[in-house]
This record gives sequence, structure tokens and C-alpha cells, in this order.
Amino acid sequence: MSLKSPVLIENWPVPTAAAGVVRADGTVLGTHGPTGHRFPLASVTKPLAAYAVLVAYEEGAIELDEPAGPEGSTVRHLLAHTSGLAFDDHRVTSAPGERRLYSNAGFEQLGDHIAKATEIPFAEYLRQAVLEPLGMTSTSLEGAGSPAKDATSTLDDLLRFAAEVQAPRLLDVRTVAEAMTVQYPGTKGVLPGYGHQNPNDWGLGFEIRDAKSPHWTGGSSSPRTFGHFGQSGTFLWIDPAADVACVALADRAFGPWAVEAWPPFTDAVLAELRGSTGAAT
Repeated sequence: MSLKSPVLIENWPVPTAAAGVVRADGTVLGTHGPTGHRFPLASVTKPLAAYAVLVAYEEGAIELDEPAGPEGSTVRHLLAHTSGLAFDDHRVTSAPGERRLYSNAGFEQLGDHIAKATEIPFAEYLRQAVLEPLGMTSTSLEGAGSPAKDATSTLDDLLRFAAEVQAPRLLDVRTVAEAMTVQYPGTKGVLPGYGHQNPNDWGLGFEIRDAKSPHWTGGSSSPRTFGHFGQSGTFLWIDPAADVACVALADRAFGPWAVEAWPPFTDAVLAELRGSTGAAT
């Protein structure tokens, strides 16, 4: 049987949207909308960039705890948004590890760090390390685009990535487990669009749901759910308790419509999975 819940995106107040649900083995349980349409990802770029950083780590080009970014900061701090850099500029606002300051600038400094360590421009490293091996031929981060927010992709490609994160082939499973483990536990901060969270848990490039409220995932999402959403109206979550991932892409900027639409959509997906007796495409 095919999941019917992705059809719920027909009710979203957006010009174009696509959504899909995928298992770790790559089985697509259901999709809706134009699966090959290219959408700006905004901050859903970050999990892709983080995966490339982790490939560089496993290749020995970098270490997670080596200096990177502002003084006292490391690669790990930058991935976990605890470097002290401000949101969208390269100004230091606190000491590393002190607060969870969500930072596009931090990911831009990560991109520069990887480019220097590998002697490959970050966009090209991302292509070679992640996109090409996964067959994500419709995904790109062009030239000087920001590793924080400037990738473009399709539902088909992001479902490939979501399957990879659930059952890693490019990375050791222990590295991915670390990426979905809270870094600097107890750190508080603001989750963009959802206000102050204490704690504001984050892994290595992936946000972790835990007990955050309000949140962009569903009320029935497990605390272990991790992923990312983007200001362009995009999200990707992986719920290890449900053994499934979901991707949704839209071409309307994040706002009250998304706050209202996304959680019930996620709850409908999870409810249908609980009631399903078999996987389908």
C-alpha cells in the first residue's frame, strides 16, 4: 500500500509543494507533488553541508575538535551552533560553548575551513563527497553560495539523502550516531521561528527535537527525531523510533502557515505508518 498522508499538502497555501516518506533501505512509502522540481532549500542546506564536513573528518582532512572559526572555537562548535558567532554576520557575541546561537556565519566559516583543509572549494567538495555518490544529480550549491542556505534540490534527491542518513554508506554509522547526539548538553538558545528553548538541543549539523515546545515536527514525533527546516518553506526530519524520514519542500517562505500546517502533517504521516501493515512505493 502507498501512504496517503503526503496528499495533505494539497491543503497548504503554497504555489508548489512536494513531499515524500522514505525508509532506510530507500523504499519510498509515498510522495505527492512534482518530485523532480528544484526548490531552494534555505537552511535544509545545513544537513548536506554537515554531512560533507563529516566525510572530511572520516577522510582525515580535519578533526572535530580542532580550532575553527573564532578564537577558542572548534569544528564541533561550528556544527553545533555554539561557536559564539552571530546569526548572519561574522561578529562574535559570546564565548564558545556558552550559548546555542544559531549561526549561518558559523556554517560559512565551516565551508572556508574545509576548503582550506582539502584544497577544494566547498561547493565542489560537497558535490564529490555527498551529492555524486548518492546520485543527487539535481542538487547543487553554486560557486560562492553559502553552505548555510544556498543549495537547491528536489524531493527525489533529498529522499536519497534521508535514506543515507538512516542507513549510512558514506559514513561510519558511529559518526552519524554522534551527529544525532546532543552536543554541549544543557545549552539554551533561540530556535528560529519558535522562540527560546531551554535546552535548545542540537547535534552535529542536525537539530534534535527532544522536548522542545513549540516545534516544527509533530506532537507524536519521538524525542529522538532530528533534522532541519528552512526559511524557504522546506523541512527534513528523521524519526528513529518510527524508522522513517520525511521531506517536504515548498516555494513559500516559512511563516504562520508553516507553523500551523507542518505539525499535523507530520502527525498524519506517523499515524498512517502506525496503522500500516506493509511498506509500499
